[in-house]
Amino acid sequence: MKKNLKMLLALTMVACITVGCGSKASDNAATSAKSATSSAKSTVSETKSAASTASTTTSASSTASTATSTANSAKSEEKQSVAGSVTNTIDMSKYEKGKKVRVWLPVPHNSDYQTVENVVYEAGMVRAQMNTDSNGNQILYVEWDKDIAPNHRVIKLMFDVKRDEVLRPELKEDDKEELTAEIKKYLEPSKNLPLNDQVKNKAKEVTEGKTTDLEKARAIYDWVIANMNRNEDVKGCGEGDVCALLDTTMSGKCTDINSMFVALCRASGIPAREHFGIRINADDITKNQHCWAEFYLKGTGWVSADPADVLKAVLKNNWTKDQKETKEKQEYYWGNCDAERIILSDGRDLTLTPAQDGEPLNDFGYPYAEVDGVKVDNYTPDQFIYTYSFVKKS
Repeated sequence: MKKNLKMLLALTMVACITVGCGSKASDNAATSAKSATSSAKSTVSETKSAASTASTTTSASSTASTATSTANSAKSEEKQSVAGSVTNTIDMSKYEKGKKVRVWLPVPHNSDYQTVENVVYEAGMVRAQMNTDSNGNQILYVEWDKDIAPNHRVIKLMFDVKRDEVLRPELKEDDKEELTAEIKKYLEPSKNLPLNDQVKNKAKEVTEGKTTDLEKARAIYDWVIANMNRNEDVKGCGEGDVCALLDTTMSGKCTDINSMFVALCRASGIPAREHFGIRINADDITKNQHCWAEFYLKGTGWVSADPADVLKAVLKNNWTKDQKETKEKQEYYWGNCDAERIILSDGRDLTLTPAQDGEPLNDFGYPYAEVDGVKVDNYTPDQFIYTYSFVKKS
């Protein structure tokens, strides 16, 4: 018996040493999230096992394994952050002299998970102003009249940003919470996200048998992943025309996929919205625009959801939708959101400040320009012309 106790103490010391050394955290955020959940469950189970079989060496080994797993779990739950400097350069010199050129640039601002500092711009000796629209979006507006030489039509917008990873909160529901007017506006339709019979009937079909908002939102999220696909042939981030998507291929890019999630949530009585931004994951991020979603859960607040990034991973990695890696991504982007993205703007059907001559903008995730009152195609940066660059801080 004494020999067994000595062996138990020795093994326990090994466990303590193992915990002190720790282990390398996973590079994959989805895998980390899943590891954290399974480790927590393992800890409870193993602790009970150790208490009931303390006289055996098997118990000591189990306790050591659990301690190591717990240390790994704590590391995987650490919130990640990305910080650096972004430069957005606009060059409208290709348009000949004698034309009036107007440009609106989305300027990020502080929010729950991002901090923006040192916003500066260079526009030369022309009219330039920083404005805020009715949605709270910040806009740098620059205008060149017909007399300005084309080579002077260059803008440079620069800012520092720090973005934090969003970690899934404890999802609690409280039906007694009264929605504010600010939240209720995310139940309203927009041009490409109507609340017509087609959308309402699809939402009813997808959420059949679900009784709570959380159950309904999860059912919609899973249904979007199961039934939609990413299509690289779509221009830009897509238009997010939900009815057209339901009528045709059910495929597109991030705005298409996440608009479907938002529209079906709203049709189910759940406030939902999209953020339009850009990824800060490379030196040249000119074509790295991204759109992601959130839904509002009474008792919790805004919860992140990005089925589009799950489907992008499926396509890029040639995964099936039921394999382990896909399911890990699916769990991660339900409530979590990586730090390699910043919000540039929010809202749909936008009238800018000052107002553009063209139609309301479907979204403001890209620079917008007009030449003599005619919209320039902002999905083609090499023709517009604009660039985005990112320098990451170590």
